[in-house]
Amino acid sequence: MKTILAYGDSLTFGANPQPNGPRHAYEDRWPTSLEASLGGKARVIAEGLGGRTTAWEDWQITGDRNGLRILPTLLASHEPLDMVVIMLGTNDLKPSICGSALEASFGIRRLVHCVRGHFAGQLLTIPQIVIVAPPHICDTDNEDMIGHFGGIEHAVAQSQTFAYHYARRASELGVAFFDASTVARPDPADGVHLDAANTKAIGVGLAPLVKSLLGL
Repeated sequence: MKTILAYGDSLTFGANPQPNGPRHAYEDRWPTSLEASLGGKARVIAEGLGGRTTAWEDWQITGDRNGLRILPTLLASHEPLDMVVIMLGTNDLKPSICGSALEASFGIRRLVHCVRGHFAGQLLTIPQIVIVAPPHICDTDNEDMIGHFGGIEHAVAQSQTFAYHYARRASELGVAFFDASTVARPDPADGVHLDAANTKAIGVGLAPLVKSLLGL
């Protein structure tokens, strides 16, 4: 059986867009729906944490949200792996952290190098890597949420360039690419997070690519 690590932020965790809403049910989170779509031929380990960035610090939140720093620990915890799927970057758009989809793509590049370096250093087979461009941010009346991301105009415009920049990084690095905005869109309740159906849709949408890459 193949083993896949799904590495992400609150969208991978299954955060609810409704204020104080419960975490989405296990079966509705995209790592779970991806595993289900693979028909028992792979297990998907979900590593999602709200607020996680590609490679940046957030000093206003508890826990380590720097995705680059914690990744080697998680790789060591779950090795060997056949694939690592990375969907990060939305939190990078916060002006207090980074503010740019282009810079987020450079953080993604560092994560790819981290995965390859870790497994090469352990003399293990380097897993397949899939870079996922996050869904676009949308208009919302939730001023506090969208304020974190520099306001509607900044957040929406930057999020709409994720696919362009991430596809370029995937091409230069020789890894696979998937655009989650083609299958999922956020809930206007907060403009960032996804309802259960859209969260689940990411895993379903990823399945054909994952099957092809792993020969399932």
